[in-house]
Amino acid sequence: MNQVATGLRGQDFLAVKDLLPEDLRGLLQMAARLKSGADPGTPLGRRSIAMVFLRPSNRTRVSFEAAINRLGGHPIALFDREIELGRRESVADVGRILDRFVDGLVARIPSQRDLLGLAASMDGPVINAMTDQGHPCQILADCLTVQESVGHLAGARITFVGDGNNVCASWLEAAHVADLDLRVVTPPGYGPSEVVLAGACRSGSEGRGSVLVTNDLDEGLQDTNVIYTDVWTSMGQEDQHEDRRQDFGPYQINEGVLGRAPQGVRVMHCLPAHRGEEITDSVMDGPQSIVFDQAENRYWVQLALLAAIYGSDLS
Repeated sequence: MNQVATGLRGQDFLAVKDLLPEDLRGLLQMAARLKSGADPGTPLGRRSIAMVFLRPSNRTRVSFEAAINRLGGHPIALFDREIELGRRESVADVGRILDRFVDGLVARIPSQRDLLGLAASMDGPVINAMTDQGHPCQILADCLTVQESVGHLAGARITFVGDGNNVCASWLEAAHVADLDLRVVTPPGYGPSEVVLAGACRSGSEGRGSVLVTNDLDEGLQDTNVIYTDVWTSMGQEDQHEDRRQDFGPYQINEGVLGRAPQGVRVMHCLPAHRGEEITDSVMDGPQSIVFDQAENRYWVQLALLAAIYGSDLS
């Protein structure tokens, strides 16, 4: 655990690629120990953590608030109408003011640029709870879930089926950090951009793991351990909904797709799910689904992340 504290104590967490492989391994080990009943203490005792939500939030808000409370802290939720980031006040001014009042920030905001601006203007740690370019806390939970279900993370084959969105981008980063075999399957024209693919590897390091981007679902399913899907239409893309339904239709995760995958494959979804679109009820509620274990793990990895950043010594 000391290695985790050394690597993350007092640090921002803005992207999966910011982690060293040993930091990720230690963080997942800490999350597993917490899930098994280890006591993290109260490293957030007498501390307040601001939580800025400019996008709707269910799992993110509840899991972070519960984790902050568990560590002895006080979460303060702020919403768009209260903060009007970049409109009522500049991003830098918001960061400077919050830094005078609180001991850290959890931000679920659309703009990666604004997230970086907040981090640059604050001395306290800033955690990326989602932007349009990444969803790193979700991927931490996903990595813990894969490790629990498959038995190992390094070398696991993950087949991401869907849009080349922020979740996909963070999976690409995780492939390099965690030494994964990642298959990204999308309809033509919906894959991750070359900029996203090139930026997934940690600056100054050589890529680990392997990544295949394809439009061929059967190629992506070959020998896979986990099928992972996400909504076809993300927030802000509602005007594209009908076109996307047509384009993504052949990529729905249903019983037929499971029949084409290896026996015992697990199914994951980061939620919320549009049942009947990207995934059917029979699959999401079926025996191969680990979707709700995955959702629960948001709490455990965020508890571990906060404990590591604020210097918990597990007992």
